[in-house]
Amino acid sequence: MNPLARYKPPKNSNPPCADLIPMAERELSAFFNAVTQLFGSEQADLSAEDWLHELIEIDGLPTSAREWRLITAKVSTRLASRVSVTSLSSLSAEFTNA
Repeated sequence: MNPLARYKPPKNSNPPCADLIPMAERELSAFFNAVTQLFGSEQADLSAEDWLHELIEIDGLPTSAREWRLITAKVSTRLASRVSVTSLSSLSAEFTNA
């Protein structure tokens, strides 16, 4: 084998890490910005933490935009639960004080 030959990954291999990082950054950034606009910076911070924890929990890195979106979808359900509980608590406090 020629030691100077350029390395070519197999065609069926996963993309290199360098390609995955921009996908992750785009997905997390879009999610974070949407949550910030809809629910505020506190919920965005909590959701970003959830997103990163979810990423740590999976085996291997996602290799497609679809797989990154699955992480976002999972975390969105946690956000929805958290926001629902917060909204119900606020409503209950309003009725108690009325």
